[in-house]
This record gives sequence, C-alpha cells and structure tokens, in this order.
Amino acid sequence: MLKTCLTQKHSKPSIRIVPKGAINLSTYSFVARYFSSWALTLIGGALLGAHLHAIAAQRLNESELHRSEKNSAAPRQASHAKAFSASKTHPHLSKTSHKSKQIITETGPAFSLTPELIALADHIALSQDLPKNWVLTQLLQAKSLSKIKQLVMPPSAGVKKNWMAYRERFLTAQRIQGGQDFAQRNWSTLEKAQSQFQVPWEIIVSIIGVETFYGKNMGHFKALDVLTSLSMDFPASHPRAKERQAFFQEELGALLKLMRNNPQQVWLSSFAGAMGLPQFMPSNWGKFALDGDQDGRVNLMDSEADAIQSVANYLAQFGWRAQMPTHYAMEQTFDSTHLQEMLLPDILPTFKSEQLISWGLRLSPEAQAHQGPLALVMLENAEESPSYVLGTENFYTLTRYNWSSYYAMAVIELGQEIKAKRTASP
Repeated sequence: MLKTCLTQKHSKPSIRIVPKGAINLSTYSFVARYFSSWALTLIGGALLGAHLHAIAAQRLNESELHRSEKNSAAPRQASHAKAFSASKTHPHLSKTSHKSKQIITETGPAFSLTPELIALADHIALSQDLPKNWVLTQLLQAKSLSKIKQLVMPPSAGVKKNWMAYRERFLTAQRIQGGQDFAQRNWSTLEKAQSQFQVPWEIIVSIIGVETFYGKNMGHFKALDVLTSLSMDFPASHPRAKERQAFFQEELGALLKLMRNNPQQVWLSSFAGAMGLPQFMPSNWGKFALDGDQDGRVNLMDSEADAIQSVANYLAQFGWRAQMPTHYAMEQTFDSTHLQEMLLPDILPTFKSEQLISWGLRLSPEAQAHQGPLALVMLENAEESPSYVLGTENFYTLTRYNWSSYYAMAVIELGQEIKAKRTASP
C-alpha cells in the first residue's frame, strides 16, 4: 500500500509517492491551512495522503471526466441573472456539431503544490471572490503544457511578414462558402445584430469565419491547462514577459469563475486561452458576451446566435461607427519622403486627409471627403513591395479584436467575398 506525502526538494515542496510510514509530518502544517476546515481535523498524514491520492486518480481519469461532462444532463447553476450553458445548441446544429471537432490532444505533467502555486491561488480567490481551497484544487489538476510556451513567443527576428500569403490562408473557396452557409441559417439574427449595433453582418460572419471557421476549429487544448501554464511558467525570454504573465493570470481567474458557475461545461481553448465560436478570452465572456437567442443563458461554445450578438456587441463597445468605411484604397506609388512620419502612429488613425495629401499621397475622392482621422497602413509582402491602404477608425476597431492590420484586412476582404456571393445567389 502506498501513501502520498509532501517533501522538500530544492526549497520547493513537491508531491511524491513513498512507502507507507515514510510520510514527513513536519510538512503537513504547510498545506493544511490551504484546505477547508475538514482538512484541519485530519489526524496525521494518512487522510491527507488519501485526499491527494484522490486528486491523482482524478488526473488519471481525466478523459473519462471529459466524456461524462459532455453527456451530463445535470442542471446548470446560475451566475447572477444568467448561466453559461454547455448543453444549449443552435436550432440548426446538432448537439455535438462544434464540440465533436474538438479533441484534447495535448497533455503534460501536473503542477505540484508549491509556494508559487499557492500564492497564485490566493490572488485568484481574492480577486474573483472564489473559495481558496476550491481554486487550489483546480490548479492542482492542471497540466503543464510545454508546447504552448513556444507558440506564444513572437516571430524570430528576420522573419518577414507576407500579406498575400496571410490572405490566401483565409480567403479560400471553402471559407467563403462556409460564410454564406452560416449567414443563410442565421440571417434573421444577423439582421437584428446589424440593426442594433450598426455593424455590417458580413463583418460579424467574417470574424467568426477567420477565428474558428464557423465553429469547426475552436481549439483542442484544455483551457485550464493553457492558462495555468502561461500563468506559472510564461517564457522569461518574451520581450513583455512580466506584462503578459500578469495578463494570463487575470484570464485564469476569469476562467475559474466561469468554471465555478458552470461545472458541467468542458472548457477547451486555443493555445492562448481563447474560447468558443468567437474566440473570446475568459474575461471577455463577462464583459461582452450576450444571450443572442434569448433563452436566458449565454453559450459561445454552441450557440451561433449568442456568438453573433457577442461579436457585434464587442465591436460596438470598442467604437464601431455606423456607415463608416473600414479603409480606402490608394495609389501604391507615392513620394516616400514623409513615409516614416506617416507610419509612426502605426495603425492608429491620426492624420487628416489634407495632411496626407501635403505629404505626397494621392487620395481617392472618397478618401479626400472623409471627415475623421486616417492611418497609413502598410502590409508587407515578404520580398515584394508592400501594400498600402488608408485605415479609418473602424479599421482600428477591428484591430481591437485582434491586434493585427493583417487580421483586419483578412476579415474585411473575406466579408466582402461572402457578401458578394450571397448577393449573387438566387
């Protein structure tokens, strides 16, 4: 028979399995105060060992737990006025139409009970108003994923961006047709969102198409593993490591809040922790997610109506302006004397059209008549000459969804193709 105990190794406590009788009782007090009151009544280390052994068993049976959660019919717990539901589906979708595509394929070693993990649990419990012992129990079930640490790193120096290659990745016949199909089955919802938020329906559809291929690719990582890994072991070599690690710690707290309120949901994500059809980070579920089908629950994993309303709300909250174009085409050859000055604000609209004309840009009549500020957006094409467009405040709003001018242009052009295909359809 084996018993679980805590040992000190290199000044950090770790969990290991040792023969019965070898438990180090001096370390028991280190962890006892982090468990609920029943833990404080344990006599010796045997019961504590049994508790931790149960956690280990739960880890080993994680795949079975996932299956039982997906198929459970247990009622959802409400979070204030709403609950995020795992079982609600769009009327045009089968219950497993999205989730069945998501297979957890990444795993790694479980996190150990360390002072750093306990400190993180304390911070999350306080900031999210969650039971400390419950938070710590969840973190102890998370797996450390080494692969995602590489994925969150910026591109290596010298790797050139390529707009045309990026564009081809998203503007495919399959994604355009998928967008038309998505629009067709959700047309009334899209019209409602467009009317309410003044965001063009094709932009909403295109964002969902770029993010997840309309729900087909929502991520195959367990969100708890992802965000715990990035919270505990964010790559120190990242140029903004401290800032990004703090960001992921806050997102981990938001995820645990969702998990607490929705114990039956299977939370899968991208390698960065984004979830659902619109790939919202956990904190954005609370800030921007809406109940599009008005069934009293918000479910971005399965409900296309909820995703549509939530994407439109997100853009509106970030300043989408009705009837304003996203960008203007421009002459690609121009006097580059003031190029660096025009690129200095990056994609933030800063310049009046008159200023850009005085610096040598040749603007279309529509761009000249634009009343707001504009940005010169440069899209690199690897070894070829870059492409340029004039971005408006709506272009900038799109980059608040994903901080990339390449992303914004892909969304815009995919939306244009979907709209053209729908218009041409009988």
